[in-house]
Amino acid sequence: MKFLEHTPFDSINLFLDQLNLGDCAIRGNLEAFSCKHTATDRRLSISLEHEILDYLGKSSDSDPSSPVEHLSSRSSRKTLIYLVLTLGHMYPDYDFSAVRAHLFFQEEEMESFKQMIDTYLSDASRQWAATNEGSSLLDSMTKAIDEVIKIRECDIYSYNPDSDGDPVQEKGAIWSFYYFFYNRKLKRVVSFRCHCTSKLSADDFLTGVASDGEEEDALIDMDI
Repeated sequence: MKFLEHTPFDSINLFLDQLNLGDCAIRGNLEAFSCKHTATDRRLSISLEHEILDYLGKSSDSDPSSPVEHLSSRSSRKTLIYLVLTLGHMYPDYDFSAVRAHLFFQEEEMESFKQMIDTYLSDASRQWAATNEGSSLLDSMTKAIDEVIKIRECDIYSYNPDSDGDPVQEKGAIWSFYYFFYNRKLKRVVSFRCHCTSKLSADDFLTGVASDGEEEDALIDMDI
């Protein structure tokens, strides 16, 4: 996956970079990636492909159903691999190789994304409107995403990890959510990640890292 520079995201990312909301701070980021594999991506994708095929060979009706439908098809396996690789590029210091398909959910339309923005970024939206001549944060985000990846041509996925599979949970995150817009024709993925962190928890986290470095060991030993 190759990171793509896109200026439509710049103003939104700047606004959502450590947005101050009193006792909490919101951080969000829009990123675009091409689906062209690096050498590291290629090795990981082969490994993931083998793991998926092995899983399919051992799966039973009692296994969690996959939101990426019909993993027996190569196309769907490629989609899952692209999503996992994208996560890896979003958080290069975090190991997503053990992430399973049931943590991804395919959204039928944009409504789910819009509801998440309305629910979790309502305060942020008011601040955006106050500093951007009354414009809507959601409309601005939708326009920027559409300019980069053509939303109508995309499959939309959300990633819903448990606490062990979320790279921001150990940093005092109150909530977090992740969305992916995948355009098969353009071979491109746009990701949006957003989380809210308690400032008190974040201060404690930073203090702990500075004092004994135990958090680094915890990340190294973490098993998703």
